[in-house]
Amino acid sequence: MYLEEHDDAQITPRAVEHEGRSALLLAGDIGYAKFCDRAVEDVVACIGRLDILVNNAGEQHWNDDIRDITDEQLKPTFQTNVFGMSYLTQAAVEHIAAGGAIINCTSVTMYEGAKGLLDYSATKGAIKTFTRSLSENLIETSIRVKGVAPGPIWTPLNPMGGAPPEKIATFGESTSMTRAGQPNQVAPSLLFLACDDSSYMSGQVLHPNGGTIVNG
Repeated sequence: MYLEEHDDAQITPRAVEHEGRSALLLAGDIGYAKFCDRAVEDVVACIGRLDILVNNAGEQHWNDDIRDITDEQLKPTFQTNVFGMSYLTQAAVEHIAAGGAIINCTSVTMYEGAKGLLDYSATKGAIKTFTRSLSENLIETSIRVKGVAPGPIWTPLNPMGGAPPEKIATFGESTSMTRAGQPNQVAPSLLFLACDDSSYMSGQVLHPNGGTIVNG
């Protein structure tokens, strides 16, 4: 699922098909419940069931001053990061069988704070709390709910307005490893949480963040 990056989106099915599997591309805005409902219906119609839901969509904007955060920024940030996660989960949960997993992506900013990412960090705090609460809500269904809280990772989110140019130049240098990570250094955490090797875990968050020590 993706918003509107049609050319970039073609990379994913090619990678999936290279592994001998099939992929379904769905373009739309998860900030709207109707799209989430339709997308889940399309997936179930295509493959017959759901085993795993990964809530990974994110929106981020940098502001040095809280007074610069407008409604035009604040509402879409929460709509994508929090509402979209809730809408997708509501649509998907009835199709996920016992033993399935829901994985939510939060951020190291939830634990450390980020003075220029006030609204984004607030949404990531909501995601962590949602993860813990949903885990308790679904525990009797044997659906495991977990989270991943990456540190600074090189993705299009940052250079496309998520941070000013001067921050991009030193992105990740504040971590213990003094560098930013790559998406393939986060992916193993999601793989572990999705598979049966983590069958005794729920409500927990993993931290691929370059060695930054956080609590919880």
